[in-house]
Amino acid sequence: MEYDIRFFAIAPVSGELIRLIINIEAQNDFYPGYPLIKRGIYYCSRMISAQYGTEFTNSHYENIKKVYSIWICMNPPKSRENSITRYYIAEENLVGSVKEQKADYDLMAAVMICLGKEGDSGTDLLKLLNVLLSTETGSQDKCQILEEDFHIRMTQTLESEVSLMCNLSKGVEEKGKIYGAITAYKDVMLSEDVIIKKLKEKFRVTEEAAKIYLKEVEKA
Repeated sequence: MEYDIRFFAIAPVSGELIRLIINIEAQNDFYPGYPLIKRGIYYCSRMISAQYGTEFTNSHYENIKKVYSIWICMNPPKSRENSITRYYIAEENLVGSVKEQKADYDLMAAVMICLGKEGDSGTDLLKLLNVLLSTETGSQDKCQILEEDFHIRMTQTLESEVSLMCNLSKGVEEKGKIYGAITAYKDVMLSEDVIIKKLKEKFRVTEEAAKIYLKEVEKA
């Protein structure tokens, strides 16, 4: 599940109106066969290059906007549970003392939000995400926790959105299982037709859906 979000926001310290280009992904497998952080940085690079012709043209590189690739990892290794890590470009003086404007080089940030057990969450953000994306807690229980622990007044709209999040978390978990099965099938050199047949039998997906999952794994 992935979302590309482009919007204006107000910087919390300066009050400046800034343009954000954010990619958000829900990832079930932290080690899908490659370093996930490299994929996050690659997405940042793609989002920067994609700004040519929209945010800037010719040599007007000063108009490039900062991008963020935010990953919510549902099933991280134990060592990364309940952690938030940011990877970004920083200035380092190896010789001399130089100070460039941060906005001229701070153009990308990849953020890994790794969930874990609800009771072990260290911050309100992790607690909230652990509640919302839990595959073990039902939507009614989630609404009650949000009201009692986070003081969020539940409306009919919010309750429906919580229910949607329940479906999302289950969908991401199921998608992760399918991706894992495809990777295992490819490791033993099964043909594409055999993989599609096995996905249809094991996960009860249509042939069209199986082909889409297969292409997504091949592109990753």
